[in-house]
Amino acid sequence: MASDEVSAGAAGTWRLGDLTVNRIGLGAMRLTGSAAFHEGTPRDRSQVIGVLRRAVELGVNHIDTAAFYFSALRSANELINSALAPYPDDLVIATKVGPTRDASGEWTTPARPDQLRGQVEENLRQLGRDHLDVVNLRIMGQASISEHFGALSELRDAGLVRHLGISNARPDHLAEARAIAPVVCVQNRYGIDARGGEALLRACATHGIAFVPFFSIAGEGRESGAVQAEHEQILTVARAHGVSPSQVRLAWTLRQGGHVLAIPGTGRPDHLVDNLAAGTLQLTEEELTLLDGLDTGGRAGR
Repeated sequence: MASDEVSAGAAGTWRLGDLTVNRIGLGAMRLTGSAAFHEGTPRDRSQVIGVLRRAVELGVNHIDTAAFYFSALRSANELINSALAPYPDDLVIATKVGPTRDASGEWTTPARPDQLRGQVEENLRQLGRDHLDVVNLRIMGQASISEHFGALSELRDAGLVRHLGISNARPDHLAEARAIAPVVCVQNRYGIDARGGEALLRACATHGIAFVPFFSIAGEGRESGAVQAEHEQILTVARAHGVSPSQVRLAWTLRQGGHVLAIPGTGRPDHLVDNLAAGTLQLTEEELTLLDGLDTGGRAGR
């Protein structure tokens, strides 16, 4: 599909608090290299900046990033700043706090509640903004999030943060967070072959909260990228429509509810267009039944 025929708005919109976003956005993790974080080959800087600008031209107004998205030569936040500042009025940039990495890229002890302000301020500095649209607390295994989420709620009250969300969460985390401050989104791993998040998917629908899956395309590849051997059911549907397996994965994800937002990540212009085209891919009821019954142990070529 030609790039002038696709639009991030084709799948409709959702509201993050008082902010309206198109349901297909862009994840920034893979902007920094061919593999996640400090591994892999750094992407061509001019190409990545071109992808960011083209994404906005095609209607992407929801970008997911974090200060800990960096590689040896690239920082996702710095790339976003260089490509898009001064920012369009309707662009929503969502960030995450909680995890920490040292200068060499190694993961260190997650941030304490009193350290979250410093992480928020670092995102502000890198992005060149005076407030953050959405900040997600990335939960790092703690049983209770009240102190961490309470600290972010104070930053929201202070005007540094507009809206709050949680990531890598359980239903009890959502209940705990909602008792402290409004929650506009939940980011969890979820996809056609990773259904463990369905309880939160339903809870978010009940409360009018955006559910934002990550690794919907990557599947078992997770941070490293898309799987190399795709499920036969996905390939069957992709061949029937003459589209990529990634489009099928995204289209299935979007069909899980109007509150579901997609944030596929890429640093390649052709992949950007392909991902956005998923918003117009109409899966039949028979195809949805086939995909819903996907055997996660069955791979093509086995």
